[in-house]
Amino acid sequence: MKKIISLLLVLVLFVSCNEYQKVLKNEDVGAKYALATKMYEGGKYSKAIRLFEQITTSYRGKPQAEKMFYMFSQCYYKTKQYYLAGYQFESFVSSYPKSEKAEEAAFLGAKSYSMLSPVYSLDQTDTTKGIDKLQAFIDKYPNSEYLPEANELTRKLSEKIEKKVFENAKGYHTISDYKSALVALDNFVVDYPGTPFKEDALFYRYDSAYQLAINSIPAKMEERLNVAKTAYSNLVKFNAETKYKTQASEMLARIEKDLQKFTK
Repeated sequence: MKKIISLLLVLVLFVSCNEYQKVLKNEDVGAKYALATKMYEGGKYSKAIRLFEQITTSYRGKPQAEKMFYMFSQCYYKTKQYYLAGYQFESFVSSYPKSEKAEEAAFLGAKSYSMLSPVYSLDQTDTTKGIDKLQAFIDKYPNSEYLPEANELTRKLSEKIEKKVFENAKGYHTISDYKSALVALDNFVVDYPGTPFKEDALFYRYDSAYQLAINSIPAKMEERLNVAKTAYSNLVKFNAETKYKTQASEMLARIEKDLQKFTK
C-alpha cells in the first residue's frame, strides 16, 4: 500500500512539473497567470516568480494587474529577496494607492528594507534606509495595525546604529587613546541621550578620564583627577547601582587618595 501511495505521489509530482514547464515555455499569458496564482497559493513562490516575471508587461493596466502585482511582491518577500520585495511593494503602493492592500504593502515594503540591515559592525547605510522607510510608513499610517511592529523594528535598527557608534568610541579606550575616547564618548552621550548603551559609555568615559589622570605628569594630574571625579559622579547619577559600582568605587578611592597630595 505504501509503495502505491509513493508511486502516486511521484506521478502527481511529475505531472505537476511537466505542466509547469509546459506553461513556462508557451506564449499563453492567461495560462501563465493562472498557474502563477496556483503556485503562489500553494506556497511555491520561486516558481510563481518565474511566471510573474514573464507576464508583468502584458498585464499592466488590466483588471487582474492589482492582484498580480501584489502576489508578485509577496513572492519576493516570501523568498527573502528583500531588495526586490521592497521595490515591488513600493511600486504597488504607487500604482494602487487606493487598494485595500496598500497599507499592508507599504508596511511590508518598509519592512523589506529593514531586513537588509547587516550586523552592527558593518556599514549601516541599509540600516539608515530601513529606518527612513519605516518612519515614512509611520508618518503616513499613524493608526495602522502594523504600527507596533513598525515602531519595534525602528527601535532595533536605531539601537544597531547606536551600538556601532558606541563600539567605535569605545575602541579608542581599547587602544589606550584616552584623550580621543573622552571626546568620542562625550559626543556619543550627547548625540544619543536615550541610548541603552549610556551606562557603558559613562563608565568607559570615567575609566578613560581615570587612566589619563593617574598616568599624567604632576603638572596636569590634579586637573585630570577632578575631571575623572566628575565623570564618576555622572555615572552614579545616571545609575546609583551601576553594574560597574565595585570597580568604579575602587577607582574613586585612588582618585581621592591622589587628590590629597595636592591639598597639603
